[in-house]
Amino acid sequence: MNAGNEIRTVAGLPGSTGKIFPRLGFENRIQLGVVAAGLPAAITAVVCLWQLNLSLNLRLTLALAVFGCLIAGSIWMKHLVCYSLRTLSNLLGALREGDYSLRASVTRSDDVLGETLLEVNGLADLLRNQRLEAHEDQALLDKILAEVDVAVFALDPALRVRLVNRGGEKLLARSADEIIGRQAGELGLQNLLQGGTERIVNLALPGGIGRWKLHRGRYREDGRPHHLLILTDLTRTLHDEERAAWKRMLQILRHEINNSLAPICSIANSLIELRKQSPRPDDWEDDLRQGLEVIETRSESLHRFILAYSEVTRLPDPSPRPIEIGPWVRRVAELDGRLPVAVQEGPALTIEADGDQLDQLLINLIRNAIDAVTESDGGVGVGWDVANGRLHVWVDDDGPGVADADQAFTPFYTTKPDGAGIGLPLSRQIAENHGGALILEDSPTGRGCRASLYLPLKSATRI
Repeated sequence: MNAGNEIRTVAGLPGSTGKIFPRLGFENRIQLGVVAAGLPAAITAVVCLWQLNLSLNLRLTLALAVFGCLIAGSIWMKHLVCYSLRTLSNLLGALREGDYSLRASVTRSDDVLGETLLEVNGLADLLRNQRLEAHEDQALLDKILAEVDVAVFALDPALRVRLVNRGGEKLLARSADEIIGRQAGELGLQNLLQGGTERIVNLALPGGIGRWKLHRGRYREDGRPHHLLILTDLTRTLHDEERAAWKRMLQILRHEINNSLAPICSIANSLIELRKQSPRPDDWEDDLRQGLEVIETRSESLHRFILAYSEVTRLPDPSPRPIEIGPWVRRVAELDGRLPVAVQEGPALTIEADGDQLDQLLINLIRNAIDAVTESDGGVGVGWDVANGRLHVWVDDDGPGVADADQAFTPFYTTKPDGAGIGLPLSRQIAENHGGALILEDSPTGRGCRASLYLPLKSATRI
């Protein structure tokens, strides 16, 4: 029996009455079924009455009473069934319309009708609670969308805006009522629906001009795919970072230049005063020579500082070429020569990167690790593996560790007496130029430091 026949049988109760009288309504078929069920008994009662020794009028009266009771019983049954079904119909109609306040009055819960009404009431309570939770979730989502410092647009398959947050209103310099329902092309968003799903875009919209980070995705509503655009303003972030970088650079330059110029000026003034003296002291030539040597030393130090700064700020763009990770790590691990470096083998990989710059990066990390353990009789190890879809190269040492990992990447910051403070900043810049990252963290062994280099594997191949 298929679904259609099942529905027709239920709607055509009782029995085959629906097939015999297909044009009758359900309630009429109920009444007709009750009459058909009681008709044999009524006919039997009338026949029995007719055989009694009664007058014709009494016989007719009793026969009419029997058939009248049968008709009245069928009408009462029709009313009872229809009233119960109309109650259920009204409740279900209210649920369909979203009105969950109506409830059926249940007089008995130990019969089929009472159980059915209780289930409908329970369904109403469940739907009401779910709608309340959905409204609360929607209110929370609206609050989050309104407060986040990004512009969010949701568009339907016809590229009409269906949702916009406060950031989107500011970006377009329009209210939500003016934006919702408009085509993406009318609002200047058409180009954002083409190209890469995550990229940097230059926008010149009424409420925002500059560089923005675009995230584009899809979601489904009513079974149809919709577009989601999320735009993050990078201009202010970049400007803040640039101002902070300039501030740090000026502080470093002021500190280093003052450290060099202060003794130079002091010694120069002393030499000028010495020259003015008459007669001059017997050892004036020794004083002159020592003063000039100090001036020369500080000038050379300042010159080296300027060259080191130029090296950090003028790092060329990477020139990618295939690099086998195993031979690269093993070769660089043997370059320093002051201390044996243990190599922990990883998977055989080849990536596209600038070999010269990666050599410089790994040399800096291994050199720093060896410097950290030269006085503590510790060891240095280097290895590589794949973590979260990235190449992970690490350098471990058993030294004292790093007190301030963030400060270690500040240009010209160093704890070494003869250090220049450019190795780690230069190494991190090389890593970031390759789309990776360089992190200083505690060693997993619990002693010393681990320098972790992460590089993307999107262009890597396994050998």
